[in-house]
Amino acid sequence: MVKASFTAQGPLEKSDVIGALFGQTEGLLGEALEMRELQKEGKIGRIEVELETVDGKSVGEIFLPSALDKSETTIVAAALETIDRVGPTEAEIKVTKIEDVRGEKRDYILDRAKKLLEGLDGGSEFGEMSQSVKEEARVQKIQDYGDEKLPAGDLSGDEVIVVEGRADVVNLLKNRVNNVIGMDGAKLPKEIAKLGEEKELTLFVDGDRGGALITKNVLANAKVKYVAQAPDGKEVEELTGKEILLSLRRKTEVGKGYDDTASSAEITFDGDVKAKLRAKFSDIKGSGEALLLDGAMDVIKKVGHREVTRSVRNSRTGIAAVVLDGNALGAIIKACDEKGVAYLGATNFAAVSGAKVELVSL
Repeated sequence: MVKASFTAQGPLEKSDVIGALFGQTEGLLGEALEMRELQKEGKIGRIEVELETVDGKSVGEIFLPSALDKSETTIVAAALETIDRVGPTEAEIKVTKIEDVRGEKRDYILDRAKKLLEGLDGGSEFGEMSQSVKEEARVQKIQDYGDEKLPAGDLSGDEVIVVEGRADVVNLLKNRVNNVIGMDGAKLPKEIAKLGEEKELTLFVDGDRGGALITKNVLANAKVKYVAQAPDGKEVEELTGKEILLSLRRKTEVGKGYDDTASSAEITFDGDVKAKLRAKFSDIKGSGEALLLDGAMDVIKKVGHREVTRSVRNSRTGIAAVVLDGNALGAIIKACDEKGVAYLGATNFAAVSGAKVELVSL
């Protein structure tokens, strides 16, 4: 928007001023910037004039909207100042300001949009409602299985995940894991024992001592292929979708990585154990992970730093050593002592009195 002030020596009408703008700039700037053509093409808008007569003189302002670029707009504005007559009287026009009204509009749009967004709380509620509807639709797939009316999803496939209770089943269904059945208690139902003869079972338990006890009971009374456990201290019913998938991916096969009959007394060592620990450490340096090793220094399992304590305590195979990229906290040292782990290698150690496990600085 080009804003200009003008002063004329006699009384004028608005039409006199607009006529002077077109007439006295005609041919001045060439065909490309001819004001009449620019207005026809919509490159300049409707020119507004405000005027009043004071002591026989006409004074006022001119407002010329422009859709031209900055350089062309300033050329047109400068041309206005060449006008020295308006109607029958002498006049002087002075450009006072050229402003980018689109910038002001953008500022207004942003400000207004923020206010409108504040009033759209219902939008997020709608998103939550939509998600809730989807989850409830999945949960509606829950069924009562067998004579014992066990909570279950779709068991038509060859693989079935066994969890502790109905809340666990509901959580897995919400997170798109459909091939699940709940024991509905700590005692193993006969229906699940029968399933173990027909299908490949994965037992998925809480990350606590109760989960470990249930695992022992189920393995003693049913054919189970894999064991998966929630992160340390967490229950299956409270896991996020990502945590569920990670736990199931880290499942351990019974009889191989997971052996309920193995004992730490079976561990033997060959060669320079500390040198082998340092060699293993080079494989995980900088990763923040840990390795659980057997007596031959072969990797039983690789786990994250936060899972070391739980993994050591719940392991059913003989762990000879643990190699950790990071600080060995007191809970890790105590877990190693409880399970008869012979060596614990780490970059640093917490102060624990009377530790039996041999600490190896890496």
